[in-house]
Amino acid sequence: MNNDRTPATDSPFRHESSARDAAPQFVLPLVARIERAAPPARTDALETAARAVLVMLADERSTGEGEWARAMRDWQDARIRKVVRRARGAEWRRAEALPGITVTGTSAEVRVFPPVPLDGWPKDLARLQVSGTDLEDREPVPPADPTAPVLWLSPDLDMSAGKAMAQAGHAAQLAWWELTDEDRTAWHHAGFPLSVRPAAPSHWPTLTTSGLPLVRDAGFTEIAPGSSTVVADHPALR
Repeated sequence: MNNDRTPATDSPFRHESSARDAAPQFVLPLVARIERAAPPARTDALETAARAVLVMLADERSTGEGEWARAMRDWQDARIRKVVRRARGAEWRRAEALPGITVTGTSAEVRVFPPVPLDGWPKDLARLQVSGTDLEDREPVPPADPTAPVLWLSPDLDMSAGKAMAQAGHAAQLAWWELTDEDRTAWHHAGFPLSVRPAAPSHWPTLTTSGLPLVRDAGFTEIAPGSSTVVADHPALR
């Protein structure tokens, strides 16, 4: 990692872990549109979820005196939780009616909402299922573009698509926090290009010790606490 740089001033890394644990806890809801007849490709869903998190972070409503800014600050001052649920048909239409942002990929649609308290989900989101996000890639996935950010998934973990979407979003957010304001602006203006790919088993140990942003899961669902799940390889951080 290039250490001769100053991350943006809103990085929550200024907070001690104990302070984040003691703060009221919030969650960032993401809803993936998964229609029975035409489910999205897995990789596209992961990449779209990661971009959705970045779009929410960069949106003017999320910063300064924006209408979502207080919720975003409260969320980032605590543990950074994300939950991905699925919707189809009328469920999706109800989700779209709530304040949020829909981000589209090639085949995927993901709507991200401003953070809510852990026990304060809007009813139209609370009733959506977390399970059932098992997706697959029906076509070969091309190699990642090495000149753009790559979110490298652990080759050692078996995660559902929903879990992997949340982890990819978290990795994108860690990269965002580490970037300078100039690098953030450039990424935003480019439309947040990124790839999500499984790391080669032989390369994973190097990635996890490289100093690049690394997601360690809290272990609430699917995998053991402390598991290393994703490394955010942004060119500006190499």
